[in-house]
Formats: sequence, C-alpha cells, structure tokens
Amino acid sequence: MTQEELFKKLVAHSKEYGFIFQSSEIYDGLAAVYDYGQMGVELKNNLKRYWWESMVRLHQNIVGIDASIFMHPRTWEASGHVGAFNDPLIDNKDSKKRYRADVLIEEHAAKIDDKIDKEVEKARKRFGEAFDETQFRSTNARVLELQTRRDSVIERMNAALNASDFDALRQVIIDEEIADPVSGTRNWTEVRQFNLMFDTRIGAAADGASTIYLRPETAQGIFVNFLNVQKTGRMKIPFGIAQIGKAFRNEIVARQFIFRMREFEQMEMQFFVQPGSEMEWYEAWRTARMKWHRALGFGDGNYRFHEHEKLAHYANAACDIEYKFPFGFKEVEGIHSRTDFDLGQHEKFSGRKMRYHDPETGESYIPYVVETSIGVDRMVLQVLSAAYREEALDNGEERVVMAIPPALAPVKVAVLPLVKKDGLPEIAQEIVRTLRYDYALQYDEKDSIGKRYRRQDAIGTPLCVTVDHQTAEDGTVTVRYRDTMSQSRVPIAELHTLVGRETGMRGLLEKQM
Repeated sequence: MTQEELFKKLVAHSKEYGFIFQSSEIYDGLAAVYDYGQMGVELKNNLKRYWWESMVRLHQNIVGIDASIFMHPRTWEASGHVGAFNDPLIDNKDSKKRYRADVLIEEHAAKIDDKIDKEVEKARKRFGEAFDETQFRSTNARVLELQTRRDSVIERMNAALNASDFDALRQVIIDEEIADPVSGTRNWTEVRQFNLMFDTRIGAAADGASTIYLRPETAQGIFVNFLNVQKTGRMKIPFGIAQIGKAFRNEIVARQFIFRMREFEQMEMQFFVQPGSEMEWYEAWRTARMKWHRALGFGDGNYRFHEHEKLAHYANAACDIEYKFPFGFKEVEGIHSRTDFDLGQHEKFSGRKMRYHDPETGESYIPYVVETSIGVDRMVLQVLSAAYREEALDNGEERVVMAIPPALAPVKVAVLPLVKKDGLPEIAQEIVRTLRYDYALQYDEKDSIGKRYRRQDAIGTPLCVTVDHQTAEDGTVTVRYRDTMSQSRVPIAELHTLVGRETGMRGLLEKQM
C-alpha cells in the first residue's frame, strides 16, 4: 500500500468513525474547512489539554490568556500583516490550479533530498557495517552534484523572496522544469501576491462601519496584553504568556486534508526575555518542544528540525519541528526568536510604552521574545496518521486500530456486558456510573463481543471492560488492552485506579521533566 493510498484510507476512516467531517457537506461542502465530529473533538480537546498542562501547569513563570478574535485594525498595521502578509502565487494554465511558488520550489528541493537519501541507502546496503555516511555524503560525486543543485535552488528562491523579485522566483520554476502535479505541464502564469487576511465590517450602521480583520495569528493578542499580564500578575522576566485560539487565513493553496485550512486553531506561547539572552532561551525551547512531541511515542526518527534559510523580517533565528506524515516531512510547530520587533512596533503605533522595568538592575527595556507556535489541527492529523494501523491477526482476520496514546484517546474505556440478559447489563451500568465522572467512556451491548472490540479498536479506545457471568459470582471483570489484545481479570473495585493509571495525562507530562 502506497503512502497516498494510506492517506486516503485515513481520511475515509476519520469520517466513518466520527473524527472529522467536511464542513457544510449537505451543501457539497466548503473547501478547506472541516468540522470535528464526536471523536475528533475529544481528541482535539485532549491534545489542547496536554499542551496547556505541559506549558502552563508545569512552568511557574508561564500564564495563560484568551484574547479576542477581533482586534483594533491598527494592531495589524503595527504587526506588518496589512502591508506584508502575502503569498507569492502562480497558476498553471492547463489545470487551472493555483500554487504557492515557494512551496513548489521547496517540494522540488525535497525531491532532490530524496534522491540523495536513495544514493546513501544504496551505498549503505553495498558496504554494510563498514559504511561511513558522513564520508560518503562529503565525497561521492553524485551526492555532491545533487547537493550543489539543491542548495543553488534554495539560494535562488530565498534571494528572490527577500528582494520580492517575482520574475526571478518564476524563473527558478522554469529553469528547474517544475511541472504542475495535476496536469504535468509547465505552462505557468506570472507570480502574483495575494493577501491572506479576511476582512469584515464592525458597527451598527453600514455607512458608519469600520473595516476590521479576522486575526491571522493569535500572537498579537498576547503582545498587546503584555503590560496587563505583567503588572497584574507581578511577572518577572523571563516569563511567558500562553494562548489557545482560532485564527483565519484565506489560504489559496489549502490541501492535504486538515493540514492547511482557512479556519484553524493555534497553541502559542510567547516567552519574554532580557535582550542578549534570547539565543540561550531559543535553544532551550527547541529542546523542550521536541521532547514534548517525542513523548507521544511516535518514533524519534519521525521528527526532525528544519532550520529556516529565509528568516521573517522580525526574527533573528527560526526553525520548525517537522513530522513525517504519509505525504512527507511537514511542519507541526515553529520556534522563533522574534527579537523586540512586536512590542517595539506596538509601542510605536499605539504611543504606549511597552517596556519592562527590572527591579533588580533598574533597567527599563523592551523585552525580546522567543515564540513557540503549534497548529492544533496539524497535531490532530499527526496523531491520526501515526495511530492508524491495519493488522493481520493470527486467526486470519484483520483489524483496523487507532493506536492513539491513551492519554489523548477520545474514549478511555468501553464497558461491555457479554450478553443482554442474566443481570449483566445492570452490573455494567453500575460500573459506568462509577467511572463516568472521571473518564470518557462508552457503553455498548449491541452485536457480538468481537464486533464490539473491533469498533473500539477503530476509535482508539485503550481499554475494554467485559462483564460476564463470572462477574456476578466473584465481582471481577475482563479487561482487554487495545494494543496487545491481551486480557486479564480485575476486581471491579480496582477499575477506577487501573483506568487512571493506564490513560492518565501524568505519564506524558513526567516524560518532559
């Protein structure tokens, strides 16, 4: 099964089992907008809780806020979004599809990287244990040729982007003979800019209404509240402000299911530091955030850092944490050293002092900022991609299982009476009443026990509790574990503790300390 086929199965599975639906589907849907179903919203909320507790609860110097989506339009002038929040877009005249020019070039460079990796793997098989990858990459003529070509492509792209030279950007696409993935042709238009912000009107009367914007990021809500939080919380630098909230971007190239959407949710933390210490904190947060991802257990080799070769105008360092999706390594989180750009701009545009007075040194300065920004929806897709498995069983049957980390699973435990008689449903319902105040659970008495197990596997339920005739005799139940399908007898009195131990958030959080 190819990665493309796997991804199509994942998308279909997400709909069939109530994780994600196309928005307004009965009206043929709305492109790049999705709704979370009953399973998806639980998974999403658990992910947000994992981030919030690791970011806010585990750090005494980080607090949270919830800023409004609507902000004064001058906010976006100060941040640079009104004048510079644009994507360079190019159309293929044959397919009528529109693409981000820089993404086309980056994907082309990634294909060259894949060719290099294939050369390395061929050599590894040829030389076996004696293979020295570092030496091979630095001496092999074919690898060096590909690397030089790849570096040249990226260098030309960055130079064109930095100079806003769209003719030069298009020329890279032409020179590299980059084809449209749909039509296969190279019949490209000129490159144009497109602003990504949604605007709307605020005010009771149409003629007196003002233009405002749906926020394209949540960070500015933190920056404009910097002084409010610092003073009311008596915060001392270094300290952070965290926020989870919706953002909106009019993405023309919205694709790959929920990876890139027009309405999405962000989890961001802005960490305010003394100027000159930002690089130390930047490295610290790089390490901390990678640890957070790897704690999920999806394989350390499926994550990597991608250093930004083209920095945003406000940054002096930036990198992405990328995860290996079925469609390749893609960004799930960004870590940026934003300098004092944001607070400095808001001081300039608002006329208010955005400065921190250090009580120990007597200094007054605009703090520098280190940002961690993660897309909730991309994290949901990452979890679903990593969790989806098709397994062949010893009896010749197959099962589809979502091996979601138990702490994130939408349903923690399913309570299943073996049959719908002999008082077993009544015992099962009493167990439900005991557990439901602390754990998300399901009660299911329809179909054979095997079919019910399969349904729970498909939504990722870590534990199934089966009430059988022995339960009525000795007060024990069968606990079945999703990943191994092993079973054990457990007293009903011990269930609450067992479910907490197996599905609680604490284990994930402790991995980061």
